[in-house]
Amino acid sequence: MHPLASPLIDWYRENARDLPWRHPEFGAWGILVSEFMLQQTPVTRVIPRLEEWLTRWPTPADLAASPPSDAVRAWANLGYPRRAMWLHQAAVEITDRHDGVVPCDVDALLALSGVGDYTARAVAAFAYGERVPVVDTNTRRVLARAVEGKSQPGPAAKRDLAAMSEILPAEPVAAQLVNAAAMELGAVVCTARAARCEQCPLTAQCAWRAAGYPDTGDTRPKQAKYEGSDRQARGAVLAVLRRTHGSGVLVDAIIADWPDPTQRDRAILSLLADGLIETDGDMAHLAGDAPQARDTAPASVRA
Repeated sequence: MHPLASPLIDWYRENARDLPWRHPEFGAWGILVSEFMLQQTPVTRVIPRLEEWLTRWPTPADLAASPPSDAVRAWANLGYPRRAMWLHQAAVEITDRHDGVVPCDVDALLALSGVGDYTARAVAAFAYGERVPVVDTNTRRVLARAVEGKSQPGPAAKRDLAAMSEILPAEPVAAQLVNAAAMELGAVVCTARAARCEQCPLTAQCAWRAAGYPDTGDTRPKQAKYEGSDRQARGAVLAVLRRTHGSGVLVDAIIADWPDPTQRDRAILSLLADGLIETDGDMAHLAGDAPQARDTAPASVRA
C-alpha cells in the first residue's frame, strides 16, 4: 500500500464530517445531485437545498417530469444557475437512456449534460465503489504539498489523476476511503489559506513540510469579483423571474433601476442564450414557464 494511503484512511475514519452524501443509503441520484450543487458552492449552503430537492424529486424521473423552470426556481441561491438546467437535462437523459437509473460507468456518466470528469468519477467511486481516482481542488492541494512539495497546486491537469491513481489501494473500498480522505483533508486541514500541519496525518510524509514550506507561487486563475459583475446582474434578473409562475414580467420592467443599463441588457441576452429564460413578445419568464417564445430576444434589448 502507498505510504500515504494508510494514514489517510485512519485519519478519515476518525475525523470525517457527517455529511448526508456519505451515508451508505444515500444512493447514486442523491450523490449526483449533491455533486452538481457542490460545484463552487459551500457545503453549508448545499445541505438544506439538497434535502429539499431530494424530497421533491427523489428520482431522476421525478425531476424529468417537471418543467426546467421548476429546477431553476428551486436552485434559489446556489449560484451558477445553468447547473440547474444541466441537472434537469441530465435527469431527462437518465430517464430516457438508462431507465431512470444513474449509470455507474464513467463514460456513460460523462455523456450526461453538465457532467464533467470530476463529477463522473465521484459518482462512479462514491455511489458504486468503482476504483477510479477522484480529484477536486482540495485533493490537488494535498497532492501538490504532500507529493510535489509545492505550496499550491497548478491548473488542473491529467497528471493529477495519475498521481492519485498511484496512491489508491487495489481494494475498492479502501480506494474509496482514500479518495474521500484526500478531499476531506484538503477541505478542513490542508486548506488554501492555512495548512494546519499539527492536525495533519501526513506530516511525516509531506514533501512540502520536509522542504521547509517554500512559497512556490500560485498560478491558479483568480475568480472575478461578484459585486458589480455580469453574474450579479444575471442573478438579479433570475431573482425577479423566480417570483413569477408563468405570468412573466415585462422585459423593460426587469431590474429597471440597475445602475448599468448595458450590463442589464447583456445579462438578459446571455440568459436567453443559455436557455435559462424565454420571451413571449415583450414578456420574459423562466424557461418552461410559458409557451415557446416567439422571438429570440425582445426588441428592447436586441443589439
